[in-house]
Amino acid sequence: MKLARMVANELEERGLSIATAESCTGGMIASELVNIPGISQFFSQGYITYSEDAKIRCLGVRPETIATHTVVSAACAAEMARGAAKASNASIGVATTGIAGPDGGSDTQPVGLVFISVFYNHKITTRKFIFSGDRYQVRYAACKQAFRLILDVL
Repeated sequence: MKLARMVANELEERGLSIATAESCTGGMIASELVNIPGISQFFSQGYITYSEDAKIRCLGVRPETIATHTVVSAACAAEMARGAAKASNASIGVATTGIAGPDGGSDTQPVGLVFISVFYNHKITTRKFIFSGDRYQVRYAACKQAFRLILDVL
């Protein structure tokens, strides 16, 4: 994926490191990064935190955040991104959480709803998306948008 290469180039140019915290993308962002030779200089670890417990235990997402906002929320994505950066001592944390489908959606949280957050320079940038398509297409679209958001933040 060209966007992953662009992110890797920016990381190298700026001397930054990145960590991923993925729920709905299930490691797709990390997978795209590790396709790039030499990425180990800038990417040391990723977290696939699919369950609520994993988000709390591995990333430090507060149970109150999940109880108040749910795991599919801007607040949860922000805490995931911050937690990934903190836990791995990375310059940047990127997180995805959402509903890839085909089931699991509701009126307030439809299938395709994804929140993506980037933590960088002690600031969080979060965007909300509603993607269409099958499960893979939603996940792939979220992955692409995560790379775009990283580039926007940098």
